[in-house]
Amino acid sequence: MTLMPERFFVEPTAARLSALPLPCAVQLPGGRRIGPAAPALRLIVRDMRALLHLAQGAIGRLAEDYVEGRLEIEGRLRDLMLAAPALLADDPTRAAAPGPLRLLQGASRLLWEHTHHSRARDAAQIQQHYDVSDDFYALWLDPRRVYSCAYFARDDMSLAQAQEAKLDLICRKLMLRPGERLLDIGAGWGGLLLWAAEHYGVDATGITLSRNQHAYVTDLIGSKGLQQRARMLLLDYRDVDESRPWDKIASVGMCEHVGRPNMPRYFAKLRRLLRPGGLLMNHAITAGGTDNPQLAGGMGEFIEKYIFPGGQLVHASVMLDAMARGGLEPLDVECLRPHYARTLWHWVDALDARVDDARRVLGAHADRVIRAYRMYLAGSAMGFEQGWISLHQLLGARADGADGATRLRGARSGYPFRRDYMYPPGAGH
Repeated sequence: MTLMPERFFVEPTAARLSALPLPCAVQLPGGRRIGPAAPALRLIVRDMRALLHLAQGAIGRLAEDYVEGRLEIEGRLRDLMLAAPALLADDPTRAAAPGPLRLLQGASRLLWEHTHHSRARDAAQIQQHYDVSDDFYALWLDPRRVYSCAYFARDDMSLAQAQEAKLDLICRKLMLRPGERLLDIGAGWGGLLLWAAEHYGVDATGITLSRNQHAYVTDLIGSKGLQQRARMLLLDYRDVDESRPWDKIASVGMCEHVGRPNMPRYFAKLRRLLRPGGLLMNHAITAGGTDNPQLAGGMGEFIEKYIFPGGQLVHASVMLDAMARGGLEPLDVECLRPHYARTLWHWVDALDARVDDARRVLGAHADRVIRAYRMYLAGSAMGFEQGWISLHQLLGARADGADGATRLRGARSGYPFRRDYMYPPGAGH
């Protein structure tokens, strides 16, 4: 790749540095330095492509430069994420202006969306992310390995306590009762599955496309003696048997992998899997913008390339629309966006504290994987803090036409149509 001489990038780079909320300096390949003498952050450019991306304010490309060794960063990740938003030229949640190129990109994206979610491709994409190494994830997740937004019901909660609070919040919102059949779609390392079986006495079935997670949770079920009440299946959600519907369904961190065109079909499938009157909890990351297909500034491309191939976020309004089109009645919506930012910073700190252990368990290419995850976790924390991405819990029901347990005329399900059951006294509220 041929670039213009560095002098063409020095002036715009210096202008961007001067606009940052904290002192930052850049060191060029030849040793020249731009910025203050005592910076809070120092960016060491090993390849001129990184300088180009800095001048453009393409922070996703800068993250890629860091992963590939074209850029070194000296300083705290929290300071870097404080500075990063000021580098952007535009709001990353805004859709690009209309025009021929925009139409071409839109058509290309639409084709990608419709061809990127076959059963085989979804399985490969899930395994690429979740089967990196169980031991690697165990280094920085909580003891239950809950890989989704925690719920800090009290400010003094540890991450482990906040994850248990989230699991219990989901179970309460679903109004789980002993003996009910629960389906956990995308069950991860079994946190919710086992919490529901142990604390609420349900008959719990989890599904995953990750071979590592399937093996891990199956062993965990056996070690806890829960074989009669819990099981983990290696199964695509599209292939779940509909002949015996479930009382309740949980989908946590799963909708992000479905793809926007497939969402109405996804929720229609879940409706068929629910008994009449049954409840669905859909807990998912959502887009901050209403129309952008992914975050601008190269951030969407970075996540697609290094972390979540095939992932796609949509606005909460799109998810609600898809739920309704799938035949489910939306009952309750709660935003937990700041909780996810706090969760992610816990993960960043935990990974940074165990970097040497991470290198040991990852082996070959460890530094590249660690760099990618450090940048992904910290960048995501920034995205939640800025409102570029969000997290919503959407509770829905398959109406059955009856008044239900609420005894409210026209309730059409067992949902009580009030929130006091979700947040009982003494639960930290």
